[in-house]
Formats: sequence, structure tokens, C-alpha cells
Amino acid sequence: MKDIKVGVIGCGYWGPNLIRNFSDNYNTDIKFACDLSRDKLERIKLRHPSINVTTDYKSLLKDKDIHAVAVATPVFTHYKLVKEALESGKHVLVEKPFTSTAREAETLVNLAYKKGLTLLVDHTFIYTGSIRRIKDFISAGELGDVYYFDSVRVNLGLFQHDVNVIWDLAPHDLSIMDFIIEEKPVSVVATGASHTPRGLEDVAYVTVKFRDNIIAHFHVNWMSPVKIRKVIIGGSKKMVVFDDLDPAEKIKIYDKGITLSKANEKSVYQSMVQYRIGDMYAPAITNIEALKVEIEHFADCIKNKKKPITDGESGLRVVRILEAASKSLKKGGVKVNI
Repeated sequence: MKDIKVGVIGCGYWGPNLIRNFSDNYNTDIKFACDLSRDKLERIKLRHPSINVTTDYKSLLKDKDIHAVAVATPVFTHYKLVKEALESGKHVLVEKPFTSTAREAETLVNLAYKKGLTLLVDHTFIYTGSIRRIKDFISAGELGDVYYFDSVRVNLGLFQHDVNVIWDLAPHDLSIMDFIIEEKPVSVVATGASHTPRGLEDVAYVTVKFRDNIIAHFHVNWMSPVKIRKVIIGGSKKMVVFDDLDPAEKIKIYDKGITLSKANEKSVYQSMVQYRIGDMYAPAITNIEALKVEIEHFADCIKNKKKPITDGESGLRVVRILEAASKSLKKGGVKVNI
């Protein structure tokens, strides 16, 4: 039964995907769509004639029949819209990144807790079969101790007008790192460069360090001639490669690594590095649309008062890293503690 009535604020790139999945879900009924562009609303109305459309988000929030709101607008609007939605008693799904600052995120997390409302941050990759499989693999101890998390997310465009390349591209892989690695990061170093008059960095490198000698590196770029979406995770036992652009084998698990042996057991403690070269295998992965899984999870959390996998706190952790990266950029790449 479609007993959760939903409104979507923002009908640009991601909004129509949210509307389609809310419409297809057996627990949710999409009732309202809101956008400042009447042309976008007309296109939504053509595809979904039963939906009410409006340019005034406040009319959506005032509707007592609406149980949940999805916010798919630029990040600088998230805090205001999510805060008003929560204050109106609505459950909220908000597009990444969660907010522009950690302080805003903290306020929203506390408000959702106080109101007893579900707050889910749209870190879509966490709901893919690939990332869930990697999480299970690491949790089972098959990777061993995690040594590093190496990410490359580059392409030509799309240049954003309100955020730099770190805030645009890095949240995807930062959320994956946050989901997979249980330890919490302690410091961030970021460097980057802008090649347009706007001054927003279009190429950047972010390094995140952990207490347990784990290191993570993120390469993001709007000026690459090729599109790459790849994560490599190295461990003491095995290594994993996630290639989101590989349609057949998104995950490859390598039985490769190093072992250390003492050169002289009597008195010399110098270690010798030996290489282990084993097999590679690619596990089967379900191809269910991640957003479909996420919407089902959102509805389940609302109905059964469960904690979302990508709740406000997970969104806050990502924003803290993004905020630290921004501070490091402005100071010429100095280390910023989290």
C-alpha cells in the first residue's frame, strides 16, 4: 500500500530520477514536485500527470498529507530547505553533499533526532551491489588489515557554478570510504588548481590519514580527456579494485600482496619484502538500480523507525572531511586536523 506521501524539491538532473523511483515504489506515493523552472515542471507533469507541481516549496511543506520530502537542489540551499522540512514534521532524503558546513549538518542531525524523524543522505553508491559486496568482503576479514584507499574520479566537465571539483566529485568516494573503513580519519591535506576565471578548483588531490597507519587518496578532475571511476583498496591479505565503468566486472579481487621475512634471525631485524602473486576473481554482482534500493530503504526506515545506513551522521562525517579539505586548499595544502 502506498501510504507514504512524498514531495520532491528540485527537478533538475537528479529530481526526475527520485520522482521515478518514488512513483515505482510500492510504499511511496509521489504527490508534489517543486522547482523554480516552470519548463521543468511541465516536463514532470507530462510524465506524471497525477503529480501536483509548484514553484513554491513552502506550499509543499504546509501540506499535512505529505509525510516525506526529497531535496535535490544546490548544496547551498540544503540547510534551509531540510531545516524547514524537519520543522514541518517531514522525513527527509537530501542529495549529497549533505550541507555546506559541518555546523549546519550537526544542527540538522540534532533536529531530526529531536523530532524523531528519518534523515537520509543520498550517498547512492552505498546502495550498489558492488559496494555492499566489498563491505561484506572486508568485514569478513578476507582483505586483512586495510592499508590504503586510492580513488580516481575524473572526466571532462561538468563545471559547477557554486562548488569546486572536490565538493562536486569527492563526496561519492568519501562516502564509500566512510562506509567501508570503520576507523575515523584524523587529518586532511588538499591541493588543487583553478584554470577558469571563476577561481573554483577544477583539479584537486585530497589525502586523508587515519591513526592506524591507513592512508586514503582522492584524485578529482573536471579537465581529464578520459572518464575514470576507479577505487583500489589494499590490504594485508588481498586487494580489491572497483571500476564503476566496467559493465561486466565492476569488482576484481586480487590475491596479491607482500610478506615480510627477517634477513637474519640471530641479531639482524632488517626485513625483506617478498611478493605474493595469486589469482584474481570477479564475484557476481546484482544489477538492481541503487536508487531503487535506497528508496526502499528510506521507506522501511520511516515505517519501522530504523536508522538509515546513510543517516545524517554519515553525511556529517563526509562534510567534515570536505570542510577540512577546503581549509587546507586555502592555506596552500597544510595539514588540517579533523
